[in-house]
Amino acid sequence: MRVSLKVTAGPYKGRIFSFTQHDSFLIGRNPEAHLCLPDDRYFSRNHCLLEINPPRAFVRDLRSTNGTYLNGQRINDAFLKNGDRIHCGETILLVEVDTVQSVDLSETTQDVIPGRPVLVMVECLNCGRREQAEASTPDEHLTFLCEDCRIEFKKSPQAIPGYDTVKLLGRGGMGCVMLAREQKTGRAVAIKTLLPEFAVSDKAMKRFLREIDVAAALKHQNIVEFIDRGTHNGVVYLVTEFVEGADASRLAEMNGGYLAYPDGIAIISQSLDALAFAHDKGYIHRDFKDQNILVSGRSPNLVAKLTDFGLAKSFTHSGMSGVTMAGEMAGTLAYMPPEQLRNFRDVKPQSDIYAVGMTAYSLLSGSLALHINSKANVNDTIRAIFEQPAVPLSQRAPHIPPVVCDIIDRALAKDPAQRWQTAGAMRNALQHACNPFHPW
Repeated sequence: MRVSLKVTAGPYKGRIFSFTQHDSFLIGRNPEAHLCLPDDRYFSRNHCLLEINPPRAFVRDLRSTNGTYLNGQRINDAFLKNGDRIHCGETILLVEVDTVQSVDLSETTQDVIPGRPVLVMVECLNCGRREQAEASTPDEHLTFLCEDCRIEFKKSPQAIPGYDTVKLLGRGGMGCVMLAREQKTGRAVAIKTLLPEFAVSDKAMKRFLREIDVAAALKHQNIVEFIDRGTHNGVVYLVTEFVEGADASRLAEMNGGYLAYPDGIAIISQSLDALAFAHDKGYIHRDFKDQNILVSGRSPNLVAKLTDFGLAKSFTHSGMSGVTMAGEMAGTLAYMPPEQLRNFRDVKPQSDIYAVGMTAYSLLSGSLALHINSKANVNDTIRAIFEQPAVPLSQRAPHIPPVVCDIIDRALAKDPAQRWQTAGAMRNALQHACNPFHPW
């Protein structure tokens, strides 16, 4: 599938931007915008942001002064379909959705023939309900769960063959996490179920499982061990070791909103150890946050383990999540650096460093590093990420030594080149600064 944005009016008339994979597209006067219009007085610096995951696309106005219009109506956000027109200032973009198929024209050449997505009937693998879904070809096989079954599986997760469910541990944007016992060995495990929001092709499902297998090769004392994966009645499941304890977010909540200084530093330092190991092997987490750090043991002997390495990227790029800015995964946005929002695909280790800074700031102060409150919507959060400098940690947590505040503040620089360039360098700086309190 492909989504194209064709500029039909304005300074860039005739330009076409095409997307065949998950990506983002920023419009505004910002020099780093994909469509930069510095001389159009009707545009805000960061005017609107599109998230595209073919065949789906979504536009979100970023509190622009003069508004973003879709087919003549001013909008805050909206899903896009073939034929829609986005109007900002003097610029109009036409949305086109088509399929892209490679067809042999001779023994030595190939060409690409575009066509419109076709509607096919799909059957829910759980209840059998039949609905229409978009496919590249009439005979493409799709894995599908209807909305009612997705809601039901979030409330009461489905049992996975070979495992006995003990209890539900939590729910998230992608699915649920359960404590279970492996029937063959009796050992405790954690099972994460992933519920595709849309019908998924066999090709996309296989790509997702391959990427999970690759990430599963990471073996480190501060990374949750991967055990198994598979599909059952349309539900994707991942089996990992069970870490007895709580995630760092819950741990902070149980301690009054933030962690004791030595405990917070120990957790962040161990997490940086895990990131340094993964980055050296070419892996980037992409969704580092306090909820993805599982902590066991008691202070001062806490053990932190990172979970969900690369999962958000694989889940989104396979098409299973649709567009993240419109769904439950939008809650992760506050931890993302500007470059990750501008370009979802091309993320470097320094993006993880920014997320470490956000997480450390939250765990040590009980506050976000941006001037946004708990009721801020996605539009406000994205604009703050692009435009607001981080509030110095010393203002929110005066009990933290200034040298440690400086280390964490550096991780939150908007420019990736101004951050710590490696997780190991940030970890070493923390260890040197905190040596008198070093409990690990």
